[in-house]
Amino acid sequence: MTPTRIHLHKKTQRLAIDFDEEQFSLGAEFLRVHSPSAEVQGHGGQGGELPVQKSEVSIQKIEPVGNYAIRIYFDDGHTSGLYTWSYLHKLGSNKETLWSEYLEKLKAAGQTREKGAQVLTFTPNS
Repeated sequence: MTPTRIHLHKKTQRLAIDFDEEQFSLGAEFLRVHSPSAEVQGHGGQGGELPVQKSEVSIQKIEPVGNYAIRIYFDDGHTSGLYTWSYLHKLGSNKETLWSEYLEKLKAAGQTREKGAQVLTFTPNS
């Protein structure tokens, strides 16, 4: 499955991806926290780091990698991980579920999307 069009909207920081009959719009933060890199996914899907405080991340540029992927350059310095056509389609098709899962992981880790924010958790005395 090859996209027919990929367009970065710099102002809104959204990547528009068209696959024949399907169109997806993926935000910079969503793409960053779901990077296919070993840093985020881990090696073999094990041991990746949870990206936190990425609500303000932006995409500096995208570039093609052969005829099968793009590399995304984020302003936080992250450039590893190749977004293959099938991975981009998976992200677009499962955006709501993936985003909900990410928010749950943040909550469980006591982390936040906002840069510089701190999360405190209080438990009532027993």
